[in-house]
Amino acid sequence: MPPQPEITQTVEDSHIITVERTRDLTKKIDYDYKRCCGCGICARLCPTDALELGDMYAIGTGLDAPPVLLDPDRCSFCGMCAAFCPTKAVRMKIDDVDASRRECYPHIDARAQANDNCIPCSLCEQVCLACGSGAITVEYTFPKKEEIAPFKEGVAGEIAIDMGKCNYCGICAYFCDAFILIPKEKEEVTPIDPVPFENILIDEERCDYCVLCEDICPEDAIKVTGTRDATAPQARIRVTGALSVSEDCIACGWCVSVCPYNAIDVAKAFDGEIRLIGNHLTKCDPVGCHACFNVCPSNAWYIPEGGKIEVSPDRCIFCGACAHACWLDAIAVTRDSVAHTPECDTAWKHEWARGIKCITSGVRAHPDRSHLVVPPAPVREVLEPPEVPAIDPALLLKVRERIDRVMPMLRDVKTRTEWEGVRDS
Repeated sequence: MPPQPEITQTVEDSHIITVERTRDLTKKIDYDYKRCCGCGICARLCPTDALELGDMYAIGTGLDAPPVLLDPDRCSFCGMCAAFCPTKAVRMKIDDVDASRRECYPHIDARAQANDNCIPCSLCEQVCLACGSGAITVEYTFPKKEEIAPFKEGVAGEIAIDMGKCNYCGICAYFCDAFILIPKEKEEVTPIDPVPFENILIDEERCDYCVLCEDICPEDAIKVTGTRDATAPQARIRVTGALSVSEDCIACGWCVSVCPYNAIDVAKAFDGEIRLIGNHLTKCDPVGCHACFNVCPSNAWYIPEGGKIEVSPDRCIFCGACAHACWLDAIAVTRDSVAHTPECDTAWKHEWARGIKCITSGVRAHPDRSHLVVPPAPVREVLEPPEVPAIDPALLLKVRERIDRVMPMLRDVKTRTEWEGVRDS
């Protein structure tokens, strides 16, 4: 008979790490509860009911607690929770290899990627940092102004930005230190005003009017009256670089909303619908409660003018965390489809299919356990209750009389001290 697996559970900062070790394999589930939004998808699809969704009402309004609890004794380490977590809060490794990289593990296929229209610019990186997961990184490969034409003092000229043309792409700010982009505060970036920058300023003390910024601006929004340096190229400087998206991307769509060049394609993990139930919103206090705002991993919620709350379906990933956190039951989320990698032909293929189906249906079909051999319950001998002896009222009265005569001596401190002294000796 093979030895029982060794299961341990430890906590490291916000990570709850559960490990199963057998003679052949080591499986590790790393759950970052700070990254978890409390959507409950993992708890719904778990085939062994090892996961339980916590008090999302309290968590949504500030309780610092894990939204999901894992019972290590029930966990089968199948990896479904990690494979279909929309916020990447759960990750599973098998012998230090990410389970999602194994061909036999289907997982949600959510992604954002640049297409051929990408210049690139700084808008998507900044909005992803402010309202998303910080998954986008932009690296420019064209030279900066100082590398082409070093700064010259005492040069006269004029420079201006046409704010009707400027889209805050940030290319000029990368190219030359004379341009200063002013980012907005996170709460100022909303679905109705998604541009992550508040303003762009020019420090004319650091500008020598070399005209190169006019050449590099993709919108022709910069006009310079000055002198081109003799060493500077005569042709327009080509903006080059690369946009990369990390595995932390949740495909929220903020990058698409700010890209001025239709240069990003997003494929969401879930397709569905989110709606507000109007007659439940009468007691809604979005400023005092803020639960839907707090748990939303894609920052899709905002307060409209003259209204209570509103959500942007284009940024919603249909995880359902807000519905769990709303104490008024004023939010309804349904999922129609799940984008995922193919299910492989393995022994657990049908169980994976049942799990994936429950993400949209809401009904979890658990494994058929009818074939399990269950030993019969042991037959326990039922003993007759003991016979209670009859009590003679006359004897009971005599006992009480003797106790009454002894009680004064027991209450006497001196007598008790002498008795205790005899007992100790």
